Amino acid sequence: MHRHATVLLLSLALSAVTAAGADQDQDISQIRETIKTLGPNAQNNTITPSPIQGIYEVVMGPTLAYFSADGHYMLVGDLVDTKTYKNLSATHRNEARLKAINAIGEENMFIFAPEKPAKHTITVFTDIDCGYCRKLHKEIKSYNDSGIKVRYLLFPRAGKDSKSYEKAVDAWCAKDRNDALTRAKNGEELERKDCPNPIQQHMALGELVGVTGTPTMVTDSGEVLPGYVPVAPLLKLLDNENKGELR
Repeated sequence: MHRHATVLLLSLALSAVTAAGADQDQDISQIRETIKTLGPNAQNNTITPSPIQGIYEVVMGPTLAYFSADGHYMLVGDLVDTKTYKNLSATHRNEARLKAINAIGEENMFIFAPEKPAKHTITVFTDIDCGYCRKLHKEIKSYNDSGIKVRYLLFPRAGKDSKSYEKAVDAWCAKDRNDALTRAKNGEELERKDCPNPIQQHMALGELVGVTGTPTMVTDSGEVLPGYVPVAPLLKLLDNENKGELR
Protein backbone atom coordinates (compact mmCIF):
# COMPACT_ATOMS: atom_id res chain seq x y z
CA MET A 1 0.00 0.00 0.00
CA HIS A 2 2.81 2.36 0.92
CA ARG A 3 4.51 1.60 -2.40
CA HIS A 4 1.32 2.36 -4.34
CA ALA A 5 0.88 5.65 -2.51
CA THR A 6 4.46 6.66 -3.34
CA VAL A 7 3.96 5.84 -7.01
CA LEU A 8 0.72 7.86 -7.03
CA LEU A 9 2.39 10.89 -5.46
CA LEU A 10 5.26 10.75 -7.93
CA SER A 11 2.79 10.44 -10.79
CA LEU A 12 0.81 13.44 -9.59
CA ALA A 13 3.99 15.49 -9.14
CA LEU A 14 5.17 14.62 -12.64
CA SER A 15 1.78 15.57 -14.08
CA ALA A 16 1.93 18.94 -12.30
CA VAL A 17 5.42 19.63 -13.67
CA THR A 18 4.34 18.64 -17.18
CA ALA A 19 1.25 20.87 -16.97
CA ALA A 20 3.32 23.78 -15.68
CA GLY A 21 5.79 23.26 -18.50
CA ALA A 22 2.98 23.22 -21.06
CA ASP A 23 1.52 26.45 -19.62
CA GLN A 24 4.96 28.05 -19.72
CA ASP A 25 5.46 27.04 -23.34
CA GLN A 26 2.07 28.55 -24.20
CA ASP A 27 2.92 31.79 -22.39
CA ILE A 28 6.26 32.08 -24.19
CA SER A 29 4.56 31.40 -27.53
CA GLN A 30 2.06 34.20 -26.87
CA ILE A 31 4.81 36.60 -25.87
CA ARG A 32 6.77 35.77 -29.01
CA GLU A 33 3.71 36.65 -31.11
CA THR A 34 3.59 40.05 -29.41
CA ILE A 35 7.32 40.61 -29.91
CA LYS A 36 6.91 40.08 -33.66
CA THR A 37 4.96 43.33 -33.75
CA LEU A 38 7.70 45.35 -32.03
CA GLY A 39 10.06 45.55 -35.00
CA PRO A 40 13.18 43.78 -36.28
CA ASN A 41 15.42 44.81 -33.36
CA ALA A 42 13.26 42.75 -30.98
CA GLN A 43 13.35 39.52 -32.95
CA ASN A 44 16.59 38.16 -31.48
CA ASN A 45 15.40 37.45 -27.94
CA THR A 46 15.38 35.07 -25.00
CA ILE A 47 12.38 34.60 -22.71
CA THR A 48 12.59 33.18 -19.19
CA PRO A 49 10.26 33.21 -16.15
CA SER A 50 10.96 36.07 -13.75
CA PRO A 51 10.80 35.71 -9.95
CA ILE A 52 7.20 37.04 -10.15
CA GLN A 53 4.60 34.44 -11.07
CA GLY A 54 3.01 35.14 -14.44
CA ILE A 55 5.70 37.64 -15.47
CA TYR A 56 8.47 36.80 -17.94
CA GLU A 57 11.86 38.43 -18.43
CA VAL A 58 12.67 39.11 -22.08
CA VAL A 59 16.12 40.05 -23.35
CA MET A 60 16.04 41.66 -26.80
CA GLY A 61 19.61 42.42 -27.84
CA PRO A 62 20.87 44.87 -25.19
CA THR A 63 17.32 45.63 -23.99
CA LEU A 64 15.62 44.02 -20.98
CA ALA A 65 11.85 44.06 -20.49
CA TYR A 66 9.12 42.21 -18.60
CA PHE A 67 5.96 40.79 -20.19
CA SER A 68 2.70 39.49 -18.81
CA ALA A 69 2.01 35.83 -19.61
CA ASP A 70 -0.54 36.75 -22.28
CA GLY A 71 1.91 39.16 -23.95
CA HIS A 72 -0.56 42.03 -23.52
CA TYR A 73 1.56 44.14 -21.16
CA MET A 74 5.23 45.09 -21.33
CA LEU A 75 7.18 46.82 -18.58
CA VAL A 76 10.62 48.36 -19.06
CA GLY A 77 12.20 49.09 -15.70
CA ASP A 78 13.94 47.61 -12.66
CA LEU A 79 12.85 44.60 -10.66
CA VAL A 80 14.03 45.01 -7.06
CA ASP A 81 14.00 42.42 -4.28
CA THR A 82 12.56 44.33 -1.30
CA LYS A 83 14.16 41.93 1.20
CA THR A 84 17.73 42.26 -0.07
CA TYR A 85 17.30 45.58 -1.95
CA LYS A 86 19.14 43.94 -4.84
CA ASN A 87 18.34 45.24 -8.31
CA LEU A 88 17.60 41.97 -10.12
CA SER A 89 17.36 43.68 -13.49
CA ALA A 90 20.71 45.49 -13.42
CA THR A 91 22.93 42.42 -13.69
CA HIS A 92 20.88 40.87 -16.50
CA ARG A 93 20.68 44.18 -18.35
CA ASN A 94 24.44 44.64 -18.12
CA GLU A 95 25.04 41.08 -19.32
CA ALA A 96 22.70 41.62 -22.28
CA ARG A 97 24.38 44.92 -23.16
CA LEU A 98 27.85 43.38 -23.09
CA LYS A 99 26.73 40.34 -25.07
CA ALA A 100 25.32 42.59 -27.81
CA ILE A 101 28.55 44.60 -27.94
CA ASN A 102 30.77 41.51 -28.02
CA ALA A 103 28.65 40.05 -30.82
CA ILE A 104 30.07 42.71 -33.16
CA GLY A 105 33.53 41.19 -32.67
CA GLU A 106 36.77 43.00 -31.93
CA GLU A 107 37.77 42.59 -35.57
CA ASN A 108 35.06 45.17 -36.27
CA MET A 109 36.27 47.69 -33.67
CA PHE A 110 39.17 50.08 -33.27
CA ILE A 111 41.30 48.48 -30.54
CA PHE A 112 43.89 50.31 -28.42
CA ALA A 113 45.39 47.69 -26.12
CA PRO A 114 48.19 47.64 -23.52
CA GLU A 115 51.38 45.78 -24.35
CA LYS A 116 50.81 43.51 -21.35
CA PRO A 117 47.59 41.54 -20.78
CA ALA A 118 44.79 43.97 -19.99
CA LYS A 119 43.35 44.23 -16.48
CA HIS A 120 40.14 45.75 -17.80
CA THR A 121 38.38 46.28 -21.12
CA ILE A 122 36.12 49.24 -21.80
CA THR A 123 34.08 49.88 -24.93
CA VAL A 124 33.69 53.53 -25.89
CA PHE A 125 31.13 54.96 -28.30
CA THR A 126 33.03 57.89 -29.78
CA ASP A 127 32.63 60.70 -32.31
CA ILE A 128 35.75 61.94 -34.08
CA ASP A 129 34.56 65.56 -33.82
CA CYS A 130 33.46 65.41 -30.16
CA GLY A 131 35.63 67.56 -27.87
CA TYR A 132 35.61 65.25 -24.85
CA CYS A 133 36.16 62.24 -27.15
CA ARG A 134 39.34 63.94 -28.34
CA LYS A 135 40.33 64.71 -24.76
CA LEU A 136 39.90 61.04 -23.84
CA HIS A 137 41.93 59.92 -26.85
CA LYS A 138 44.81 62.24 -25.97
CA GLU A 139 45.12 60.15 -22.81
CA ILE A 140 44.84 56.78 -24.56
CA LYS A 141 48.42 55.86 -23.66
CA SER A 142 47.67 56.49 -19.97
CA TYR A 143 44.62 54.23 -20.20
CA ASN A 144 46.74 51.51 -21.79
CA ASP A 145 49.63 52.00 -19.35
CA SER A 146 47.10 51.50 -16.52
CA GLY A 147 46.11 48.12 -17.99
CA ILE A 148 42.89 49.30 -19.65
CA LYS A 149 42.12 48.11 -23.17
CA VAL A 150 39.95 50.58 -25.08
CA ARG A 151 37.60 49.32 -27.78
CA TYR A 152 36.14 52.10 -29.91
CA LEU A 153 32.78 51.98 -31.67
CA LEU A 154 32.15 55.00 -33.89
CA PHE A 155 29.01 56.98 -33.20
CA PRO A 156 28.90 60.11 -35.40
CA ARG A 157 26.19 62.10 -33.64
CA ALA A 158 25.38 64.16 -36.74
CA GLY A 159 24.25 61.02 -38.56
CA LYS A 160 25.05 59.07 -41.69
CA ASP A 161 25.09 62.04 -44.09
CA SER A 162 27.53 64.06 -42.00
CA LYS A 163 31.20 64.96 -42.32
CA SER A 164 31.81 63.10 -39.04
CA TYR A 165 30.45 59.91 -40.60
CA GLU A 166 32.75 60.35 -43.62
CA LYS A 167 35.73 60.75 -41.27
CA ALA A 168 34.76 57.54 -39.46
CA VAL A 169 34.66 55.62 -42.75
CA ASP A 170 37.96 57.21 -43.87
CA ALA A 171 39.64 56.07 -40.65
CA TRP A 172 38.26 52.54 -40.93
CA CYS A 173 39.36 52.20 -44.55
CA ALA A 174 42.89 53.48 -43.90
CA LYS A 175 45.83 51.10 -44.03
CA ASP A 176 46.60 51.81 -40.35
CA ARG A 177 43.21 52.33 -38.73
CA ASN A 178 44.44 53.31 -35.28
CA ASP A 179 46.89 55.84 -36.66
CA ALA A 180 44.21 57.27 -38.95
CA LEU A 181 41.73 57.56 -36.07
CA THR A 182 44.32 59.34 -33.95
CA ARG A 183 45.19 61.75 -36.75
CA ALA A 184 41.50 62.45 -37.40
CA LYS A 185 40.89 63.14 -33.69
CA ASN A 186 43.84 65.55 -33.82
CA GLY A 187 42.04 67.48 -36.53
CA GLU A 188 44.00 66.16 -39.51
CA GLU A 189 42.12 65.76 -42.78
CA LEU A 190 42.22 62.12 -43.89
CA GLU A 191 42.35 60.87 -47.47
CA ARG A 192 38.81 60.11 -48.64
CA LYS A 193 38.32 56.37 -48.86
CA ASP A 194 35.45 53.94 -49.17
CA CYS A 195 35.32 50.26 -48.30
CA PRO A 196 33.03 47.76 -46.54
CA ASN A 197 32.82 49.02 -42.96
CA PRO A 198 30.89 48.46 -39.71
CA ILE A 199 30.17 52.13 -38.88
CA GLN A 200 26.39 51.87 -39.39
CA GLN A 201 26.42 48.74 -37.23
CA HIS A 202 28.23 50.70 -34.52
CA MET A 203 25.62 53.46 -34.73
CA ALA A 204 22.65 51.07 -34.63
CA LEU A 205 24.06 49.35 -31.56
CA GLY A 206 24.67 52.70 -29.88
CA GLU A 207 21.02 53.60 -30.38
CA LEU A 208 19.91 50.26 -28.89
CA VAL A 209 22.23 50.69 -25.92
CA GLY A 210 20.78 54.17 -25.39
CA VAL A 211 23.76 56.33 -26.29
CA THR A 212 22.66 59.96 -26.31
CA GLY A 213 26.07 61.62 -26.18
CA THR A 214 29.72 60.87 -26.67
CA PRO A 215 31.89 59.57 -25.27
CA THR A 216 29.81 56.83 -23.66
CA MET A 217 31.80 54.11 -21.90
CA VAL A 218 30.66 50.56 -21.24
CA THR A 219 32.73 48.76 -18.60
CA ASP A 220 33.83 45.14 -18.68
CA SER A 221 30.77 44.21 -16.60
CA GLY A 222 28.34 46.07 -18.88
CA GLU A 223 27.82 49.21 -16.78
CA VAL A 224 27.27 52.42 -18.77
CA LEU A 225 29.34 55.50 -17.89
CA PRO A 226 28.16 58.55 -19.85
CA GLY A 227 30.84 61.12 -20.60
CA TYR A 228 34.59 61.36 -20.18
CA VAL A 229 36.14 59.72 -17.11
CA PRO A 230 39.86 60.39 -16.38
CA VAL A 231 42.17 57.42 -16.01
CA ALA A 232 42.66 57.38 -12.21
CA PRO A 233 38.99 57.45 -11.14
CA LEU A 234 38.08 55.08 -13.97
CA LEU A 235 40.66 52.52 -12.86
CA LYS A 236 39.44 52.76 -9.27
CA LEU A 237 35.86 52.31 -10.40
CA LEU A 238 36.74 49.28 -12.55
CA ASP A 239 38.74 47.67 -9.74
CA ASN A 240 35.86 48.19 -7.28
CA GLU A 241 33.38 46.92 -9.83
CA ASN A 242 35.31 43.67 -10.17
CA LYS A 243 35.22 43.29 -6.37
CA GLY A 244 31.44 43.62 -6.49
CA GLU A 245 31.41 46.90 -4.60
CA LEU A 246 29.21 48.68 -7.11
CA ARG A 247 26.41 46.13 -7.13
